[in-house]
Amino acid sequence: MKEIEKIAILGGGLLGGSLAMAMQDRLETCLWARRAEAVESARELGIKCASTDLKSTIAAADLVILTVPVGAMESLIEKALECGLNSSSLVSDVGSVKRAVHRNPGSLLKRKGIPFIGSHPMAGSEQRGVEASRKDLFAGAMCFLTDDDQVGEPWTGRLEAFWNGLDCRICWTDSASHDELVARISHFPHVIAAAAALVSLGDPSDARFGGGGLRDTTRVAGGDPEMWAEILMENRHAVSHSVEQAMSVLGEIQSSLKQGDHESIKLWLEKAKSLHQKSRSQELS
Repeated sequence: MKEIEKIAILGGGLLGGSLAMAMQDRLETCLWARRAEAVESARELGIKCASTDLKSTIAAADLVILTVPVGAMESLIEKALECGLNSSSLVSDVGSVKRAVHRNPGSLLKRKGIPFIGSHPMAGSEQRGVEASRKDLFAGAMCFLTDDDQVGEPWTGRLEAFWNGLDCRICWTDSASHDELVARISHFPHVIAAAAALVSLGDPSDARFGGGGLRDTTRVAGGDPEMWAEILMENRHAVSHSVEQAMSVLGEIQSSLKQGDHESIKLWLEKAKSLHQKSRSQELS
């Protein structure tokens, strides 16, 4: 079986465009987008092969990466199969949930005998669209890989090498563990940022009095609501558990505030500070 020589990236958004920009000087790379406007924007960014022609994009591709929203992946795979998706192609994705992707379209690909391994590079921006693409978007990012169907070698090694080539750090896990983890470290923080915006910026003009803390805390609330609503729905059970934990933690500080318990408030803050400092040392190690 030959090494990866051509990749097809299906989805003309931020992640798809950034992948194409990063890979086109290393491998034969073609980006597919549904809208002609996205293709034109991709070409203006210097992406050499960008097209609305799905059949030509996936032709002879060794690696096909889905960069559309998770809810659109199944129908896109159905179209790709109609266009002659090669059974020797490895298919992956960049979705922020993995159980839903392994269930659909992963199960569809499995029935067709086409290998699928999930990918989730922890990279992105509150900006959206191919216009926001950056060649270095994935540099240094953690990339989760999920092989629930036990596709195994040589595919696992080749996909890991692909993401390593983008300077990603790799973590192999299963889809259920992945979704529970990212609910805590990614999806729930977005909920908190949105809640902070709803409370702190109820009067948007008050923002002029705020400092870096307000800006940093609410920054990711500027993400695309449609995209984030889909993410939260897809991972709603795990996110709901994190929200319940947060309500319990907020109940503790609420009780201490009502009682005027200075020592409890200080201990609550000290525990949070300690966890933050330990997390920073992990990031830097």
